[in-house]
Amino acid sequence: MRSIAALGAAILGMLAAVGRIAIFAAETLSHLVRPPFYPREFGHALLTIGYFSLPVVGLTTVFTGGALALQIFAGGARFSAEAVVPQIVAIGMVRELGPVLVGLMIAARVTSSIAAEIATMKVTEQIDALVTLSTDPMKYLTAPRVLAATLVMPVLVGIGDAIGIFGGYLVGTGRLGFNPATYMTNTINFLEWHDIVSSLTKGAVFGFLAALMGCYYGMTSGRGAQGVGRATKQAVVAASVLILAANFLLTELFFAA
Repeated sequence: MRSIAALGAAILGMLAAVGRIAIFAAETLSHLVRPPFYPREFGHALLTIGYFSLPVVGLTTVFTGGALALQIFAGGARFSAEAVVPQIVAIGMVRELGPVLVGLMIAARVTSSIAAEIATMKVTEQIDALVTLSTDPMKYLTAPRVLAATLVMPVLVGIGDAIGIFGGYLVGTGRLGFNPATYMTNTINFLEWHDIVSSLTKGAVFGFLAALMGCYYGMTSGRGAQGVGRATKQAVVAASVLILAANFLLTELFFAA
């Protein structure tokens, strides 16, 4: 009975955590449409999440696109299908690898930063000071970051998709002997608007989840340095798992036969 009780307690704890996150998400969405708004915080979040994430997004996707081209060429050679490299690189980057890799990079870079920043503000009682000044911490800290991440992530994903395809193009034309014009023609002709829309939609959802987890675990962190470290770790893990789970659900939604 002890093992059953422990299992039940773990399941109840997990369900309680899911409920708390769902309530937090609903409160965040309500603050996005109700004044007052803080455009300065929103602009700062746009720069932090979007512009300053471009280097890591570019480096990650360009090397992934190049490696993908090499792997597809090596695998296709077994079936005399080396010519499909441009098409498979394009669809692989746009449908899956681009959004997922950018989402995970944002989870590593931005979610951890948001969680650590807000948790430190809680430890140093800056959040209590906001309440004293009649400023809602959810509206001042959470809403601008979540909105900025949701809006800027599709842009990052689009840039990441393009750079990833360009990485495959560099390897394909410089290493594998493809004709540049033929490579680009095959890439453009194979992609459809449906693929691009699904990629950008995934980006918006992943950005929302990444920022939401950072804000949630920052707001609910424990006291002291250990609380800040634990909140940062939990935020990154939760954001990464939710991004992968959401990717599966969205792929099923967009591409299920």
